[in-house]
Amino acid sequence: MAVVRYPAGEQRSGSTGGVVYSRNRFGAYIRARSVPVNPNTDRQAQVRVVLRNLAIYWNSVLTQIQRDAWEVYAQSTVWLNALGEECRLTGLNHYIRSNTAMAQAGGARLDAAPVIGGLAPAEWSLGGSASEATQDVSVTFDDADVWCDEDGAYQLVYVGIPKKASIKYFGGPYRFAGVIEGDSVSPPTSPEAIASPWPIAEGQRLWVRTRVLKSDGRLSEFALCNFLCSA
Repeated sequence: MAVVRYPAGEQRSGSTGGVVYSRNRFGAYIRARSVPVNPNTDRQAQVRVVLRNLAIYWNSVLTQIQRDAWEVYAQSTVWLNALGEECRLTGLNHYIRSNTAMAQAGGARLDAAPVIGGLAPAEWSLGGSASEATQDVSVTFDDADVWCDEDGAYQLVYVGIPKKASIKYFGGPYRFAGVIEGDSVSPPTSPEAIASPWPIAEGQRLWVRTRVLKSDGRLSEFALCNFLCSA
């Protein structure tokens, strides 16, 4: 891996040929492209089935009016690419993005596009703790946020593979751990205990990220926090 400095205003991201252009907290770098090993796990297979089915639904189940509505939503929703530049995804991108999260949450598929443009607000007060004794991750969040009182809304929780306490930067992998469900009658209260998808031990550093899914299909960016596991 080589660290590089581009001329002012020039940025690169992605891969071409056998070279990958990327950046981390130390700056831009170039590395040789490698083809990752595909373990073809059950989780991978399940996600692929969801993605395949959503692509089929887009073409054969949704009406043209519904597809047009997703395109309108996409055009009114700003997205930041890998370089931090504003761009627009397609309606299909948002349809799959929102409904993949909805499938993970256990909710019903949303064929109708959101009528309000923009992403859902991410969790602004995310925090947490974990216990080796209980093997639970306790997620703290703003339980006064509007999604908490909204039927069909969720905050999806993902936990990274445990690391040594000295690790300060983590890029994955994460595993889906569970959801905190919105409820107009009995809203969730913070904190919420969720079983860790990984075995955890005292002193390990855990990274947790969440995203809010509104009942209309608007899905937030990830919120992120990290902490040490207790006994």
